[in-house]
Amino acid sequence: MIKILRFLRPYRLQISAVLVLIFLQSMANLYLPNLMADIVDNGIVKHDTNYILRVGGLMLVITVAGTIAAIASSYMASRTAIGFGRILRGQIFAHVQGFSLHEFDSVSTASMITRTTNDTTQVQQVVIIMLQMMISAPMMAIGGIILAVNQDATLSWTLVAIVPIVAIVFFLIMRRAIPLFQVMQKKIDRLNLVLDESLTGVRVIRAFDRSNYESQRFDVANLDLTDTAVTVNRIVAALWPTMMLILNLTTIAIFWFGSIRISNGQMQVGALIAFIQYATQILFALLMVSMMFVILPRAAASADRINEVLAMQPEIKDPEQAQSPKDMHGTVEFREVTFRYPGAEEPALAGISFTASPGKVTAIIGGTGSGKSTLISLIPRFYDVQSGNVLVDGVDVRHIAQHDLRAKIGFVPQRAVLFTGTVNENIRFGKADASDEEVRHAAEVAQAMEFIAEMPDGFDSIIAQGGNNVSGGQKQRLSIARALVRRPEIYVFDDSFSALDFKTDAQLRAALMPEIGDSTVLIVAQRVSTVMDADQIIVLDEGKTVGIGTHHTLMQTCEAYREIVSSQLAAEEIA
Repeated sequence: MIKILRFLRPYRLQISAVLVLIFLQSMANLYLPNLMADIVDNGIVKHDTNYILRVGGLMLVITVAGTIAAIASSYMASRTAIGFGRILRGQIFAHVQGFSLHEFDSVSTASMITRTTNDTTQVQQVVIIMLQMMISAPMMAIGGIILAVNQDATLSWTLVAIVPIVAIVFFLIMRRAIPLFQVMQKKIDRLNLVLDESLTGVRVIRAFDRSNYESQRFDVANLDLTDTAVTVNRIVAALWPTMMLILNLTTIAIFWFGSIRISNGQMQVGALIAFIQYATQILFALLMVSMMFVILPRAAASADRINEVLAMQPEIKDPEQAQSPKDMHGTVEFREVTFRYPGAEEPALAGISFTASPGKVTAIIGGTGSGKSTLISLIPRFYDVQSGNVLVDGVDVRHIAQHDLRAKIGFVPQRAVLFTGTVNENIRFGKADASDEEVRHAAEVAQAMEFIAEMPDGFDSIIAQGGNNVSGGQKQRLSIARALVRRPEIYVFDDSFSALDFKTDAQLRAALMPEIGDSTVLIVAQRVSTVMDADQIIVLDEGKTVGIGTHHTLMQTCEAYREIVSSQLAAEEIA
């Protein structure tokens, strides 16, 4: 929790003002019972109306001042906590942006969302409570005890007697509640995971008529969280009535023994009234502290989860002294590259060596799980190799700043991803300052103009979340246009033509060739027809290179390639 509170530093001035206002409010509350005792003993008993009006007026002024201080402190504490939450969420988001894919694999999307929203809110709430109570509650408790003893030291034993009782009650309740707070946050993660999967996979769920099953999954996760939350709240709910019972019993005891002392002439009526008010303030201060400790464990659990993310150091880091690639305009070279996913027994790639040159198309083909997508993920440095080197323009990618490296690459992922916004905004995602002509030209080359022209607002038409209002092929074409508008030195297409029909595929590749110019093009594909015309074809099998060459060369020298071709093309087409 302490680590996270460092984000409050920009609000040091506001926090100081809050503490001063709370101090003034507490002093006002502590001073009022004394004035009340004076009115009773010196005004009412002696029938001195002027004294009552004078002291009563002073009490009214102090009450108004205390109320203004309380309102101002609450307002400033709330603004400080909300600003703290904004900074904390921004820090989490900025830190996560530097994660490699491995870090994203270790923390689920659902958990990351929970930590950025629910966990941050828990910490934000406890900051408000701490700002309002961490000064007032101790001050009211300590000041109340001192002033109560000053009123009547003998009667103060009633307060001494209830403190151990309050401590025992609080300990017994929190001993059961604290472990459940941590369990509850994990169950919120589980609920978010089920909800995310149900919403993301709604088409598959309906296609297989599994709506009832998903509803049951959600009900199980929801009821599991509900049962834990009810248990925690039931335990914590016992705290307030128990404390109120102790408060009322203490008040009765004070009245009982105080009346005896008054009848014996050992105590005045005003002192008894002041003593009761101080006792009430002391007990309410203890109650505030106990409520703070109720919320603090859950916030501490949330803070630990946030700290876990902030303490996670990205594996992919920029070098201290970055090198600039030589003037080779996009040459990509693999030298004996071996890569293994964390925890995997066998490497995904082993001993991969080839060179992709500018102005030429390098295609990568192989069976499912052969390592095609893994191989091209090493070029933009989504992962780092265990051995060997991946070089861009003669420089190892680990020695290039990530921004500079990725600025040279136009990447089209295997799973086309579109963002909420217009068609124009999605294409401009590749180049923010692209002109309308550049956007239109990229769409034409990507064979996207046909369906864009049929949309209600053309390039200003809205793309729904995840691109759910366009087909798979349209998503791929918009993703390709997004890469083309960038005009990079290196184009990487990760099976980006799989959703296109053969005619559109052929038209797109024909339109693409004049556009690439001197750029390096790497294409991962399943279709032989997509890679047949490539200048260089790399055949992968179980993470190893089993053939490199043109289509005609591989047909003569590579058995794995011949098997792929024969499985897709008829004998006449092969001939």
